[in-house]
Amino acid sequence: MATRALVNARVLLDDGFHDDLAVLLDAAGRIEALVPAGQARLQAAEVRDLGGGWLLPGFIDAQVNGGGGVLFNNDTSVEAIAAIGRGHRRFGTTGFLPTLISDDAEVMARAVAATRAAIAAGVPGVLGVHLEGPYIAPGRKGTHDASKFRVPDAAEAAMATSLDNGVTLITLAPERVPLDTIRAMVARGARVVAGHTAASYEETRAGLEAGLCGFTHLYNAMSPLQGREPGAVGAALEDRDSWCGVIVDGVHVHPGALRVALAAKPRGKIFLVTDAMPMVGSDDPSFALYGEVITAVDGVVRNAAGALAGSALDMATAVRNCVHLLGLPLEEAARMASTYPAQFLGLADRHGRIAPGLQADLVLLDEALEVRETWIAGVDSAG
Repeated sequence: MATRALVNARVLLDDGFHDDLAVLLDAAGRIEALVPAGQARLQAAEVRDLGGGWLLPGFIDAQVNGGGGVLFNNDTSVEAIAAIGRGHRRFGTTGFLPTLISDDAEVMARAVAATRAAIAAGVPGVLGVHLEGPYIAPGRKGTHDASKFRVPDAAEAAMATSLDNGVTLITLAPERVPLDTIRAMVARGARVVAGHTAASYEETRAGLEAGLCGFTHLYNAMSPLQGREPGAVGAALEDRDSWCGVIVDGVHVHPGALRVALAAKPRGKIFLVTDAMPMVGSDDPSFALYGEVITAVDGVVRNAAGALAGSALDMATAVRNCVHLLGLPLEEAARMASTYPAQFLGLADRHGRIAPGLQADLVLLDEALEVRETWIAGVDSAG
């Protein structure tokens, strides 16, 4: 495939939006160059007019429980991962971690194996796996099944960190897992974060010193910030180096609390996740989890006990919510969905920006910030 050019878009670069640029894509699915639009026909065999839309780096979602009618816990297969990716691609997600919530060791092993096979097979968008639990706190379990909770032994920790061709993200409660186990997981290359935790401020700080690099869905299912007990939230907001994923759906976290987090953390350390369930990219609002049928009502997903059970959020809506609910400029909302998660996952040399040499993962938005097209490794959503 010869060089192709994308023209007539407002292109988000590191220093903001630029008009009159052509984005050249090479035959290997990378961004070859950024040149003045007038040079596009001189350097490309094919020129594509994007109609004046917003061209952004493709969105990266580190917490995708399901999509396209599939829940990863219920179907740990390559086909399931591909279906989840297709469901989310409609909403601008070009990179994702299929996420397994707390389950048996055998299911975890199948999830890791399926992720390895999906990456090897070139399933579009899959970057690794996220194991959310089962090493978490019963008192902050959310919709997780506490009967699955345990402390990993050395063999299980090795299995959980055995993916050798993608990113492994592990959410755990630092007060429940020995610090030496956390260190061992980090030494094996995993990104280990705190979540579903009742940890005190001191326990959270100890986890950070042992290698925790972030927090899963900040504020949700973790010990809150209080005047005499800062908790996990206080440790997260104070720490300058760690990253925090946030669910910006107007339900999981109040917009005011999100603005506090954005003010407290250094720029770039807050990124978007969806925590999405199977209804994203599907017409069916219901799914089964741990044998219970759960249905989204008015876009809110709760189990029978009333606990939030993931979300019906897609990444494009999360970006719009950052603009409309939080008052962020589009360029910063877009970076929270692309650049910052790429940095968090250690993938910034390949993903998350529109720059020469990076993979051509792109999303085109219209004036209403609705997704019009995506590209993964230079292949558009039509192809």
